[in-house]
Amino acid sequence: MSVIDELVEANRHFADALGQVERPALPPRRRVAIVTCMDARIVPARIFGLEEGDAHVIRNAGGRTAEALRSLVISQRLLGTEAVMVVQHTDCGMLTFRNEDLHAKVQQDLGQDASDIDFLPFPDLDDNVRADVELLKGSPLIPDTIEIRGFVYDVGSRRVREVS
Repeated sequence: MSVIDELVEANRHFADALGQVERPALPPRRRVAIVTCMDARIVPARIFGLEEGDAHVIRNAGGRTAEALRSLVISQRLLGTEAVMVVQHTDCGMLTFRNEDLHAKVQQDLGQDASDIDFLPFPDLDDNVRADVELLKGSPLIPDTIEIRGFVYDVGSRRVREVS
């Protein structure tokens, strides 16, 4: 059985165990969007005590706000979120390479030129959180009324600390 088949089977068990339940409303109940990394060690619902329907969670490599901007505009303009948490984390893979490294790896492994892609790596975690928060605060697509705060999640202690 493939891993995808295992996940589909797990979903059957999940749905059967819940039975018919009231569906949450489309807008997130807590009116918050969380931008975070796709790292499998980060489970926002567990970290922040969220329930189904509480928040929008936008994930990408590194939890980069430049990639999340499209989703944040939709979240705010169409679904009423009023706050954004930017949550990046210790031991992130995005700290371990430069664009040139990944461009070379893609060329070597796939024979393809990816030099036109900025993979958005970063050398300093706290500086990056601050820069990503400032990117949102400076965007004309995000109103000044939106609360935007930045955090680092420590994968060892499982605690967040505010950076910006």
